[in-house]
Amino acid sequence: MSSDAVCERQEASFREKLGSRQFVITGELTPPVGTDVSKTLGNGEIIRDFVDAVNVTDSQCAVMHMSSVAFSHLLITKNYNVIMQMTCRDRNRIAIQGDLLGAAALGIQNVLIMTGDHPSAGNNPGAKPVYDLDPVQVLETITKMKNGCDIRGAPISGSFDMCAGCVSNIDPDNMHMMKLHKKVRAGAEFIQTQAIYDIDKYDEFLELLSDEGIDVPVIGGLVPLRTLKMAEYMDRSIPGITIPEDIFDRMRNAEDQEEEGLRIAVETVRELKKMCSGVHIMPIGCHANTKRILEGAGLLRDSRKTDTVMQEQSL
Repeated sequence: MSSDAVCERQEASFREKLGSRQFVITGELTPPVGTDVSKTLGNGEIIRDFVDAVNVTDSQCAVMHMSSVAFSHLLITKNYNVIMQMTCRDRNRIAIQGDLLGAAALGIQNVLIMTGDHPSAGNNPGAKPVYDLDPVQVLETITKMKNGCDIRGAPISGSFDMCAGCVSNIDPDNMHMMKLHKKVRAGAEFIQTQAIYDIDKYDEFLELLSDEGIDVPVIGGLVPLRTLKMAEYMDRSIPGITIPEDIFDRMRNAEDQEEEGLRIAVETVRELKKMCSGVHIMPIGCHANTKRILEGAGLLRDSRKTDTVMQEQSL
């Protein structure tokens, strides 16, 4: 299959779904630390039938992993629909433009732009952060490249058409909201949020977007809780994430905390279906939980359910 054919299907299954306001489901894969991709590809096989696209992380948490461009291309060759994450942390404007052009030439059509955790947070604290461009400037650069020129206005050859998204937490202060406005004006076609545990706060966030005239699809983030300690850590340490006391109570009183976390995730997805354009599931290594969550939320297609039943009956 040609890269052009792959690109056309990818765009139809993600960009066009966003445009039609269908509820989209995305998953997430972290490239390996090394060249052996078998385990990560195996994780991809677990979720590929249940998601519309797969995010490929870019050295998440400032921990070194295989290039997101390279691993995204591997997935493209296996007919995955890919959203390549790109941070501003490790690249100057030359490298950012070069990686975007390379990604486009390799068939990658969707990109999620983010600042990136500071190297001091990761396993190479001595690494020099770059942050030459911020996400707004990268999105502006992508828009220029779509129009046939680089960041300086010089022409580039061939076609370039990336569906670019940005990220946001759901409790933005005035400064963050101002930046979100700039990201959308710069060309962001969708917003992907931090993990959601407080549905009321998320509803307020969506109302704020509406009041501010920000009208692009919003994909809500979901990280299933596995333990009470995980909930306490996320509430305490991750900016933009607030976990309500009733969630803490449920995790604290649960006989099986991981199962309770999955029940909470199912309830959250059911609410998100009524509120926004999609859900992005970040299962923290437990990829089999993606199917369980979607099935509990009524988001598995009938054909997928039938196939699962037939497989179980044949065992």
